[in-house]
Amino acid sequence: IRSNDKFARLSAVGIGLWMFFQAFINIGAMIQILPLSGIPLPFISYGGSAIAAESAAVGLLLNISKNA
Repeated sequence: IRSNDKFARLSAVGIGLWMFFQAFINIGAMIQILPLSGIPLPFISYGGSAIAAESAAVGLLLNISKNA
């Protein structure tokens, strides 16, 4: 939000929403209000490629916050 760059703001919002919806869908599936989808819980569930993508996304968020 504090960034002057519109692309950085939109990227941060997109990454945040991605993490939120991934967690929402996983938790909803685990408490049986949503169908099982195979989406891992961010930073918790097993999956090498998911952890790599989430770590890269958090790295981008840290870079955006540092340059804000």
